[in-house]
Amino acid sequence: MPRFGAIDVGSNALRLVVVEADSPTRVRELATLRSAVRLGRDVFTQGRIASTAISNGSDALRRFRELLDEHRVDRYRAVATSAVREAENGPLFVERARREAGIDLDVIEGMEEARLVRLAIVGRLDLQQSRALLIDIGGGSTELSLIEAGTLRAARSLPVGSVRLLEAFLGGGAVDREQEQLAREYVERQLREAPDEMRAGSFDVVIGTGGNFETLAQLCPAPPASLEVSQAGAEPRDPRRMPLSAHAAVDVAAVRTLLPKLAAMTPEERRVTFGMRADRADVIVAAATIVLEIADALGIARIVAPGIGLREGVLDELVEKHFDVWDYGGEATAAVESSLRLGRRYQFDEAHGELVARIAVDLFDQLRPQHRLAERDRLLLHVGAILHDVGDFIRYEGHHRHSQYIIQNSDIVGLSPRERTIVAALARYHRKSPPDPSHPGFRELDRDDRSRVRVLASILRLADALDREHLGKVVAVRVVPEKGRLRLHLTGAVDRQLEEWTVVRKAAMFEEVFDLKIEIARS
Repeated sequence: MPRFGAIDVGSNALRLVVVEADSPTRVRELATLRSAVRLGRDVFTQGRIASTAISNGSDALRRFRELLDEHRVDRYRAVATSAVREAENGPLFVERARREAGIDLDVIEGMEEARLVRLAIVGRLDLQQSRALLIDIGGGSTELSLIEAGTLRAARSLPVGSVRLLEAFLGGGAVDREQEQLAREYVERQLREAPDEMRAGSFDVVIGTGGNFETLAQLCPAPPASLEVSQAGAEPRDPRRMPLSAHAAVDVAAVRTLLPKLAAMTPEERRVTFGMRADRADVIVAAATIVLEIADALGIARIVAPGIGLREGVLDELVEKHFDVWDYGGEATAAVESSLRLGRRYQFDEAHGELVARIAVDLFDQLRPQHRLAERDRLLLHVGAILHDVGDFIRYEGHHRHSQYIIQNSDIVGLSPRERTIVAALARYHRKSPPDPSHPGFRELDRDDRSRVRVLASILRLADALDREHLGKVVAVRVVPEKGRLRLHLTGAVDRQLEEWTVVRKAAMFEEVFDLKIEIARS
């Protein structure tokens, strides 16, 4: 029976879970281990992980490695979140994890963190008929996801976390009014970045993940909801599925009443009075402050705390891919929809972007024998084609470089930082000069990814040229490879001379990459 491990290297602690599975829905926990190493203690104020924290974290990961080996785990994934992501010396910690513990750490961004949490929630709670808000409060960041009828509608990762607030504003003792006000103002300011769709409120259910929600659900329990979210779509034999009424919930009004009492206590007094762990007692005021600010901003009175989150999402993905039931199509669809939302934020020409994307992926499919790239590369081309002109929002002149900047610094659901860099490079090279190792973004890629960018960007140039006037005059293209040349058979308007001229003008990069001369077939 295959065994899997999930390691969560958070800002407040490191955690390991080991499971075995005989099917995607029959999973049994074998072992858990938690190490209270606060990597984020100095990161959010000084920009670096303290040397003692790096050493302690490496020691913890060595113990995790021993447990993985003891249970003969077949596959694992270790993810590191905001503390390692933001620390100047984060790469040093990643290197020591690999060298000293034999653990390959994947430093993920906030949107990837949100995706994994969302995967765990959607896999266990039926949200097909609901408008649901997911809130994941970590040590360094908070991820918000809006799900409507089972589909992601909006997501945002905010630099708001319990350890971050503790270190920046609240200190290590009782919290006075001035400290609390500073923390609240900071959170309120960050929440202005929440998407407008979330600000509309009217959620059928709000779900909170992370240890702080579990603690608040114990301190401020909410009565069972009067309305239950439909479970009609749930698989009755899936033991992971439970009705929402079976889960604990947080009463926001009770949190509002309790917070002044918690703030007036020292962490040690909170620990003794409420039976908390020491590393929860000192951050609980910060976490409650975040919860109240989000509740006030988005009109929330009750938050379900199912006690699942990032680690479960990591495990679900590992298990589903192992048993070949992973929804690769859904993953690609989520990335495409996320790119469309990003384009709309910058008022892009959506019709042009979608047409260029359709032509580009069609060319990709027809040219598979020539480029031999993978299906994932097709997705990167699709996203890059949708967003290639998004930089027009800043200025048309040099918009390809503006597009690169926007994409590189935006969240796209389902894409890793490396993949986003590739997509940004595709947008950069859809026009003007070809890729050059001296260019920012391109020079950071390895040899294989540079080759990948050259191939995909050359295809994107042709697709973009075929809609030169943004009028949809060419609606389809069929390619016929011949010896030393590639004939393009175009379908669409008769009056397309400018598009054909542009194809020839922009063909140089394609011809060099594929070693094929471009020709327009004449009827």
